[in-house]
Amino acid sequence: MGTNLRLADLLAGLSLVADLGYGLTPGHAMRSCRVGVALARETGLSEHEAAETFYTSLLSHVGCAAFSHEMSAAFGDELRANRAGARTNFADPKDIILSLIPESTRGMPLLERGRTTAFILARGRALGRRYDSTVCEIARETARRIDLTDGVQSALFQVKEAWNGRGYPQRLEGDEILAPARVARVASEATLFYDIGGVELAVHAVSRRSGSLLDPAIVADFVSNADALLRDADAGDPRAGVLAMEPDPVVEKPAGDMPLVAAAFGDLVDLKTPFTHGHSKEVARLAKAAAERLGFDAEATQRLHVAALLHDVGKVGISDLLWERPGPLTGPEWEQIRLHAYHTERILATSRTLEPLARIAGMHHERLDGSGYHRGCRTPEIAISARVLAAADEYQAMTQRRPHRDALDPEHAAQELRTAADRGRLDHEAVAAVLEAAGHRVQRRWAARPAGLTDREVEVLRLVARVCSNREIAEQLHISPRTAEHHVQNTYAKIGVTSRSAAALFALEHDLLPAKES
Repeated sequence: MGTNLRLADLLAGLSLVADLGYGLTPGHAMRSCRVGVALARETGLSEHEAAETFYTSLLSHVGCAAFSHEMSAAFGDELRANRAGARTNFADPKDIILSLIPESTRGMPLLERGRTTAFILARGRALGRRYDSTVCEIARETARRIDLTDGVQSALFQVKEAWNGRGYPQRLEGDEILAPARVARVASEATLFYDIGGVELAVHAVSRRSGSLLDPAIVADFVSNADALLRDADAGDPRAGVLAMEPDPVVEKPAGDMPLVAAAFGDLVDLKTPFTHGHSKEVARLAKAAAERLGFDAEATQRLHVAALLHDVGKVGISDLLWERPGPLTGPEWEQIRLHAYHTERILATSRTLEPLARIAGMHHERLDGSGYHRGCRTPEIAISARVLAAADEYQAMTQRRPHRDALDPEHAAQELRTAADRGRLDHEAVAAVLEAAGHRVQRRWAARPAGLTDREVEVLRLVARVCSNREIAEQLHISPRTAEHHVQNTYAKIGVTSRSAAALFALEHDLLPAKES
C-alpha cells in the first residue's frame, strides 16, 4: 500500500459515506469542501484556518448515520427525513410547515402522514436537538480517532451551532462559534441548494438564513461571489479538485495508519443499526487472522484487513426502514439491500488509496456457486481474499441478533458455515481458516485430496498447469512470490514431480482442473 497515505485522498473518498447517509447528492461533501476553502480564503482567514475549514467541510455530516435508528423510528425512511431537514430553515417556523412536513411525509399513507405531522409539531424540536448533538459528538470523535487537530475536532463539534445562539449542542452565539465551523456551514448550505436549483436558489437560501443560522458577514462574502464559488467547485472531478485545494502542508500518514482510519469509519457505519455494533471490527479480526493462517503476505493481509473494516460502508445508503424490518422483504426491497455491496465498492473506488481494495470489499456477498451479489460471480472470478471476507462476514453476522432472527450460538454458526462450504457456496479453506480464527477446532479436509494436497496447493497446481509463473501465482493468490515459490515446491514434492507438464498431468489424472480448463 505504499509508504505514505495522503489523508485528503482517503477522506475525500470516504466523505461519500456521509453523503449517502445524509441523503445528499454524492460528492456534496467534496464540493462544499471546495466552496468552503475558497470562501475561507476570500473572507481573510489564515491558511491554518482554511485547513481546518477543509477537513470540517469534508466531515460535517459524517456522524449522521449514528442517528439513523432514531430517525427511522420517528419517520420511517430516515434518508427522506434527512433530505427534508437539510432543506428546512429551522429559524423560520413557517418553513417547518411549508417545507419539512410536506417533504418528510411525501408518499406516506394518510394515517401515517397524520401521525408523522403530529410528531413533528409536538416533538420535532426535541428530536432535532438530539440529532444535532449526536452528529456533532460523533463527528468530533471520528476526527479525534483519525488524529485530526484539536481545531478541526472543535469545529466539527460546533458545525450545527446557529449564529443567533439557538443552535446545538452548546448554544454558542456569534463569534463564539469557530470561524471554520461558520464557513463550513455556509458552504454546505450553499452547495445543497445549488444542487437543487442552481446559483440563484443557493443565494436565496443562504440569504434567508443570514443572521439567524448563518454568519451574516460570511454570507455577504459568499453572495458577492456566489456564481464563481459554486461553478468552480462543480467543475471537473471532485476528488481531484479537493486535492488541488488542500492547504499546505499536505497531510500524510504512514501506511500502517490505514487500519486506524478504516476502523473509525467501520464503527461509524455499524452505529447505523443497534444490532450491528462491532460487526465490522470483528469481521476484520477474523479475516486478518484467517489470512495469516493461509499464508498471505503482509501487504495482502493488511489490504484484506482494511477491506473488512470498510466492507459495509455502503449500508448507509439504504434506509433503516429495510435494515430493521422484522418480517420478510419484498423483491424490490431485497434489490435495495443488495445495492449496499455495490455502494461499498464505488465509495472505495473513488479514492486512489482505497481503490486497490474496493473490489475485495464489494464482493463480500459473492458466493462460489454464483448465488451471491452484487455481480453473481462464480469460483474463478472470486479471489481468495474475497472468499475469506465472505466467510468471516457470514460467520460474524450469524452470531449477532438480527430483527428477523436471534443470534446463533458459535457452534451452530460454525456448522452453518461448514454446510455452506459443503454446498459449494463458500470456500472450504477460507471457512476452515475463519473458524480457527474464531476459536473452533477444525478437522481439515485436506487428507481427502490426492497426495495429501491442501486446498491452497490444489489452487497452486491449477495455476502451474496454466503456465503461471511464481509471480503470477503470487498475484492471483495475494501472497508474496517467495510464499508462492514455497507452495509450488511443496506441491511438487507431494505429488512426486519436478516439471510443470508432469504437474499438469497429475492434475488431469485426478480431475483437479475445472472442466473448462481440462
